[in-house]
Amino acid sequence: MLVTTTNQVDGRTVQRYLGIVTGEAILGANLFRDLFAGIRDIVGGRSAAYEKELARARQIALEEMIQQAQQLGANAIVGVDLDYEVLGQANGMLMVSASGTAVVLH
Repeated sequence: MLVTTTNQVDGRTVQRYLGIVTGEAILGANLFRDLFAGIRDIVGGRSAAYEKELARARQIALEEMIQQAQQLGANAIVGVDLDYEVLGQANGMLMVSASGTAVVLH
């Protein structure tokens, strides 16, 4: 499955637009507490554990979006956007969402 942030793919034409597809992943409050408790893994202002969890959440969101597109019969997703939102009580959760347009490329 081709997944791109662009609205077009060089050398390919969109044969059919199948609709918007999405995927979400939420990191819970316990994760943040655990990560901040293990603050000693921060080097140069960056937390390797936190970045690893964000990457995992992003991958989950993208995989969910791709699965939806496959169910629609798409062979690509164009115009992909990734968003990060803080939510929940005391901003204790982080949501990673992915959205794009499922298409059939020729």
